[in-house]
Amino acid sequence: MASMRDIKGRITSTKKTKQITKAMQMVSAAKLNRAQANAQSFQPYTEKIREVVASIASSSTEVSHPMLEERPVKKTGYVVITSDRGLAGGYNASLIRSLLKTISERHKSPDEYGIIVIGRIGRDLFKKRNLPIIQEITGLADQPDFNDIKNLAKTTVEMFSDGVFDELYVWYNHFVSALTQEVTESKLLPLTNIAEGVTTTAYEYEPSEQAILERLLPQYAESLIFGALLDAKASEFGARMTAMSAATDNATALIDDLTLVYNRARQAAITQEITEIVGGAAALE
Repeated sequence: MASMRDIKGRITSTKKTKQITKAMQMVSAAKLNRAQANAQSFQPYTEKIREVVASIASSSTEVSHPMLEERPVKKTGYVVITSDRGLAGGYNASLIRSLLKTISERHKSPDEYGIIVIGRIGRDLFKKRNLPIIQEITGLADQPDFNDIKNLAKTTVEMFSDGVFDELYVWYNHFVSALTQEVTESKLLPLTNIAEGVTTTAYEYEPSEQAILERLLPQYAESLIFGALLDAKASEFGARMTAMSAATDNATALIDDLTLVYNRARQAAITQEITEIVGGAAALE
């Protein structure tokens, strides 16, 4: 059995850990509110671009663009959004597990796919498994700006246009609530279903519908990557807040248990001393 000194030391160290997890929980909660606001404020931008593109795509005029047309799939690209830091429960593990399972089912060789990874956790794991990483970016801010991933998003879309990839998917954790994050796979390119569920409005285009399409489609595809990143950031802070809350509760329960053990050990020591005193007094009589 551990000594009273050891038990008291564990209680002290657990209390310090509890202070850290409680502080991390509060910080994550504040960051979550900002991340949610960023994700919600960005949605109208992508929705308006989608509405305009859907209006052109569904018009009677014969306009076309490679990003709207399917082609034989020889190589698939996966944009994977993970975090740079841990202590977020199963946030990264569930996403990577689902992605690896999907890749093993869809592809027989690493030559059939490539990975564009955002976040150190995913980058390190994919490198450890020798998976084909085409692009990577780490060290993003907690509240990222589009300029932070502009080059990555642009080159990713260009790789589809240049035929490096024949289809692109983005994998991330969709924010449902602070307690729930859903692993989500969204088809990025080609945009074959862009007009589904969209109420289109009549527009007059200048200089032409084709010219507008040429400019807007790459921007729309890039905005989808950034929108997924903002959503993933909100999920990350929600997962970390929940994980730190659980860690704080576990620390509280452990402190209570250790305190009970300490009190029992102290009571046993006191009883032992009284017994020895009584026995010594009896021996002197």
